[in-house]
Amino acid sequence: MLSYDELTSPERELWDAFPEGRRVDLRTGVPEDDRVAGGGRWGPGRTVRGAVIVTLLLGANTAQPGAVACLRLAGARIAGPLDLAGAQIGQSLWIEDCWFEEPVNLFGASTQTLVITGSRIPGIDAGSARVEGNVDLRRSLVESGAGSPFNHDITALSLTNARVTGGVVLNKAEIDAPGGWAVAAGGLVMEGGVFCRGGFVARGEVRLLGAQLPGGLFMQGAQLTDPGPRGVSLALDNAAASTLDFSDGFTANGTVQLRGTRASGTLTFEGALLNGRPDGQGPALAAALMQAVDFDFTPARSPSGAVDLQGAQVSYLHDSEHSWPDVVELDGFVYGSIKVAETGERRDSVAHRVAWIRRSPGYNPQPYEQLASWYRKAGHDDDGRRVLLAKQRHRRRTLRPAARAWGHLLDATVGYGYRPWLAGVWLLALTLLGTLAFGTHSPRPVQRGDVTPFQPLVYTLDLLIPFGGLGQRTAWYWPDGGLQWLAYLMVALGWVLTTALVTGVTRTLQKN
Repeated sequence: MLSYDELTSPERELWDAFPEGRRVDLRTGVPEDDRVAGGGRWGPGRTVRGAVIVTLLLGANTAQPGAVACLRLAGARIAGPLDLAGAQIGQSLWIEDCWFEEPVNLFGASTQTLVITGSRIPGIDAGSARVEGNVDLRRSLVESGAGSPFNHDITALSLTNARVTGGVVLNKAEIDAPGGWAVAAGGLVMEGGVFCRGGFVARGEVRLLGAQLPGGLFMQGAQLTDPGPRGVSLALDNAAASTLDFSDGFTANGTVQLRGTRASGTLTFEGALLNGRPDGQGPALAAALMQAVDFDFTPARSPSGAVDLQGAQVSYLHDSEHSWPDVVELDGFVYGSIKVAETGERRDSVAHRVAWIRRSPGYNPQPYEQLASWYRKAGHDDDGRRVLLAKQRHRRRTLRPAARAWGHLLDATVGYGYRPWLAGVWLLALTLLGTLAFGTHSPRPVQRGDVTPFQPLVYTLDLLIPFGGLGQRTAWYWPDGGLQWLAYLMVALGWVLTTALVTGVTRTLQKN
């Protein structure tokens, strides 16, 4: 335990101010001298040992009656370690514009509000900590803690498995761990939100795996760079949040992972820049099995890498002409409605949507079925059939030559059943062909005697219409084998085309 006689002048000032919660400000008022970047040159008059701060926070100088003890310090060089691992801290810590020689260790500690703003810190470990209040690191530079006794990886800020009853505020902060973990906060449990706005910069991977963020994650305008060998700039897999806001110029130079992430409200990338991995490998957005109510995917430009939405579920999808890269994984992607950003052309056309599905590698029927279902629910049955026709044409490419040839025939004649009016066109064409062909020769009657006069038009219709009967087909036959085979072909095509036509008319009547 430190004695009062061992304290330096600024340390005694802090010691005396602590019971009443008064702030000790060691800044000179000269901007050049007060720049935190030069804090390593501050002399004894502006130096406070970390051991003194630890001693006070552990109850060395109790609060006076009628006052709330609080450690408030500004403009100081904090020398030596600030090791509070496992401590039970009953007072808030407010530090502003200070320069730390060594990392801050709060691993497993229980503390009140923690505020370190505008400062330079060589690493903060608050893993498994319990914070009753906010963690505020606005405008601070938190650098990699490599070499620290409590860091086994290159990590600048650790909040792994921490619990915070308030919010985590990182606005305008710089978290610097190039090639490592800028923020390691897997299992973080919050009651408030995480705010990384106003010029927040992270050099290294930001990890929030499985985090519980009921107050949301707000990263408007954040810059995520230097993701390291994994190429991941933000890992939010299996996290749960009310809102995930990556808008207003949010930039990720690496993969954004949202696998299994759940957003009970909005997930937005409006105006974002998803640059993907520097080596060009892997997706720019990996959001398989993601769930959100409102998914706004309208980035400033198309992502530089693929977008993986396999198995994702959203209620509302917002997109634009800049939304999608060349590769989009859509198998299993389910959406309730699509809203398209206003542009000069109709971006929700069927051709545009089918081209969107075709960006998915290989053939998968589900994206077509999902899109057709959306069109049908919107009352656009014809558009839904066009999508299903496109599905059959895509599927045809995967078939063997014989099946592919049969598919071409079905497509040309009846549009796989989704364009029944084609059957009517073919019936008219075959009627004309039959009338002309059968009118060039005279058939023979099946039975001698009084027979119905031969009429080429009626005979052709009798062949093409598979039900009823007009009396011509059973009364006449052709000695010429070529015309007889044409008659057989007319019968076969008649069954196919008439059935397709009747089915199309029935579907139309049922819809009406």
